[in-house]
Amino acid sequence: MGITLFVAIIVLLVLGFPVAFALAISAALAVFVGGRYPQLIVFKEMFTGIDSFPLMAVPFFILAAELMSGGALTAVLLRFAAQFVGHLRGGLGYANVMSLTLFSGISGSALADAAGPGSMMVKMMDKAGYSRPYAAALTASTAIVGPIIPPSVSMIIYALQDENVSVGGLFMAGFIPGILIALAMAAVNWWVCKKRDYRSTDPRPSAREMWVNSFKAIPALMLIVLIVVGIRFGIFTPTEASVVAVFYALICGKWIYRTLQWSALPGILARSAMLTASVLLVMATSAAFAWVLTVEGIPQYLSELIVSWELSPTMFLIAVNILLLVFGIFMEPLPGVMILVPILAPIAFNLGIDPTHFAMVVIVNLTLGMITPPVGGLLFVTSVATRVSITALTREMPLFLLAHFIVLCLLTFVPALSTWLPHTLGFQ
Repeated sequence: MGITLFVAIIVLLVLGFPVAFALAISAALAVFVGGRYPQLIVFKEMFTGIDSFPLMAVPFFILAAELMSGGALTAVLLRFAAQFVGHLRGGLGYANVMSLTLFSGISGSALADAAGPGSMMVKMMDKAGYSRPYAAALTASTAIVGPIIPPSVSMIIYALQDENVSVGGLFMAGFIPGILIALAMAAVNWWVCKKRDYRSTDPRPSAREMWVNSFKAIPALMLIVLIVVGIRFGIFTPTEASVVAVFYALICGKWIYRTLQWSALPGILARSAMLTASVLLVMATSAAFAWVLTVEGIPQYLSELIVSWELSPTMFLIAVNILLLVFGIFMEPLPGVMILVPILAPIAFNLGIDPTHFAMVVIVNLTLGMITPPVGGLLFVTSVATRVSITALTREMPLFLLAHFIVLCLLTFVPALSTWLPHTLGFQ
């Protein structure tokens, strides 16, 4: 069963099958070849994999992000970010980084960030004289803060796989790594814009304009504060926070900004349902795949093998980073978390590695796979949304990937970057 499982998943991914179908088919083939279980067990494990109350947060956070976009909050945040840095050399690049970082605290999705505010910023940068492929590469590289700064679907899924961490703790742990990534992208933007002399012709807004833009952005920014403060002080759980976020986004769009129309709700609900279905389908098929791994004893075998190597915690983290970087090239973060965390997290815990620290290393590493050629899904979404060829987009990526690698090394070797904030706020 184990050999069939791995051969099937590799062949199917190479042939270009969607990840969810590749996982389901390989699990079904493994069960069929093994002959010890009925085929129905695959469907049973798929439903079991998504039968979890904390997972209710996923559709609600997705719906909240869609309501925010439909309520013109994206445009409000773009104006808020651009007013501070838009007049500087490379200013629209900084505005891109800043707006995507702010929006990530609402959406929790890299794909949503790239396709929404990211594509709008690329158009603005193109009109201002920036290279369109460079603008698209900056957008894709910054959009990966979406699953790192809370709320984050990946963190919710991770907490379901590792009982040593909590969703609230991971949410708090994501702030500093997310900000570090944003600063790294801003540093790359500074370097590139200095070399290519990308300048803005727009003057700095007047103090009155900046005050008006900032005042209008307060309701949008308060959603992030509401989620963080509510979870920190135990007012609501992360799942309940997602429901609060939906109602808050609806109130902002309909009655505060008055840009959300009732007629737009069916389309918003339909897009949210489609996104939710795609996420849950990947999770369900990942659960079936992981079940085959478990009944074959593969996680236990790998754990014993790795322990027998007697690696130090540092060498183990280096080995995990290499494994995840390779794994992330071919697979999306969610199935990566579902399949690898049950194997790797117990080993890390036994080696004395802080579970929250290890979680952030895994999440950031797997998220990088979204912008790593040749499979990176975020590259393709950005390419379509910005109308930039994947070849031209990939040519602009090396500097951004280098900056991400430096941040990943910092997170790996400086645990406090991941653990200080959640431990300070009382999360384990």
